[in-house]
Amino acid sequence: MSDGTSGGGSADLQRGVGALEQFQKRVNALLADFEGSAAGKSNIAAQTVSRASLSGQNACFAEADGLYTQYNRVHESLVSLSQSLGDQIEYLSLGVHAAAVGFDNVEDDVRRRFYEIQVRLDAEREKAQAEKTGKPKQNADKQSDSGWAAE
Repeated sequence: MSDGTSGGGSADLQRGVGALEQFQKRVNALLADFEGSAAGKSNIAAQTVSRASLSGQNACFAEADGLYTQYNRVHESLVSLSQSLGDQIEYLSLGVHAAAVGFDNVEDDVRRRFYEIQVRLDAEREKAQAEKTGKPKQNADKQSDSGWAAE
C-alpha cells in the first residue's frame, strides 16, 4: 500500500503548479470581465445622480433630500465594494503567480503590489470591524505584517 508520500513528489508539485496556473488564468479572465462591466470600479464610480435631478434646483422637498442621501450612501458602498472585489481578485492572482514561480523568484514590483493590496484590504477589514463593534479605529497608521516585505 502506498501512502502517497513516496515517488512522484516532483510530478505532484508540477501538477499542483499547473492547476494554480490554470486557476490564475480563470481569475485573470474574471478580473478582465469584471473591470469591463458596469460593476467595474471606474464604471460604477461614474454613475452618479445629482440632487437637482430629483426635484429641481433648490426646491425644498424633504423626501428627495432623503432619497438623494441614501442613494449617495449606497453608491459609495458599491464603489467601495467594487474596489475591494477587484483588489481581492488581483491579490489572489498575485499569490497564485508567486506560488507558481516560487516566492523567492517574485519580482519586486509584484511584491510591492501584493503588499499594497494587502495593506488596503487589512485597513478595510479593521474599519469594518470597528464599525461593527462601534469602537474607534486604533492603530490607523499600523502597517500589516506580511510574509512579503515591501522593498
